[in-house]
Amino acid sequence: MKNLILFIGVLFCSQLGYSQVYSNNDLSITQLDKGTWVVETSDNTTMYIIEGDKKAMLIDVGTKCKDLDKVVKKITDKPLEVVLTHFHPDHAGNIAYFDTVYMHEGDTALIRMLKIPYTGEIDYVSDGDEIDLGNRKIEVMHTPGHTPGSIVLLDAKTSSCFTGDAFGSGQVWLQLEPYSSIDTYIRSCKIMQAKMNSEGITKIYCGHYPYVKTAFDKSYLIDMQNLAEGLKNDTAPEARPYEVKVSIGSQNPMIATLGQASIVFDPEHLK
Repeated sequence: MKNLILFIGVLFCSQLGYSQVYSNNDLSITQLDKGTWVVETSDNTTMYIIEGDKKAMLIDVGTKCKDLDKVVKKITDKPLEVVLTHFHPDHAGNIAYFDTVYMHEGDTALIRMLKIPYTGEIDYVSDGDEIDLGNRKIEVMHTPGHTPGSIVLLDAKTSSCFTGDAFGSGQVWLQLEPYSSIDTYIRSCKIMQAKMNSEGITKIYCGHYPYVKTAFDKSYLIDMQNLAEGLKNDTAPEARPYEVKVSIGSQNPMIATLGQASIVFDPEHLK
C-alpha cells in the first residue's frame, strides 16, 4: 500500500510538471516553482527550501535526515536562514545541523518540554517581521492554535505561504499541550484568510505535504474556520474518537470533519 501511495504521488507530481531533483534513503526533493522546493522525508515530514537573489531559507528541519545541512547545499549554495514554523520534533528534530535557527517565542515552553538537544543559537521572530532573501521578502505571521508559537511564512512574490501545522494537512491537531482555546484558533483562521486577500496569497503549502501532494487554497481555510466555529457553538458534525494518541496530547481525543477540513481536539480543553 505504501509503495502504491508513493507511486500515485510521483505520477501526480509529474502530471503537474514538478520535477524531482534529488533523493536519498531519507528524503526526496522536488522543485515546485522557480526558487521553491519541497523536501519530503521517509517518515512523511516536510521541509521547504526557498531562494532569493542573495539568500535562501530552509523552512523546518524535519527529523531522521542524515547530513541535512549538506543535502540543502546540493540545492542552493546561498547563505541559509533556518526558520521553524513551530517546535514539535517532526519540524525541529534536525536543528543540531545548524548553528542558528529562528522561531517564535511562544513555543519556548515546548523547548523545555520536549528537550530536543541543541547547543546553537535560537533567535526569535515576531508577527510582521520580514526576512529579505534578495528580491524576495518573507513575512512572518503569528498563528497560534496548534502550538502557542506557530507561525506562517508568507511569500507574496510567488502568491504562496508555508504554514507548518498551523492549519494542518487536511486535519489540524488542537489536542496537544500547551492547549489553545478554540477562539484562539478561529482568530488565526480569520487572520490567515484576511492576509490571503490582502497579499494575493493563493497557495497554502502545508507541513506534511506527502499526504496531500498539492497546495491548499482559501476554501480549505474557510472549511477550517466553519468547523472550528461549529465546535465552539455545538453545531459541528458529530465528532468521533480519534485513535492516535501522543505523549503530549489528550488520551481521549476526538475528531470532527467538515468539507476538506478535520479538527482533532480534546473535549476537556476545547473552550
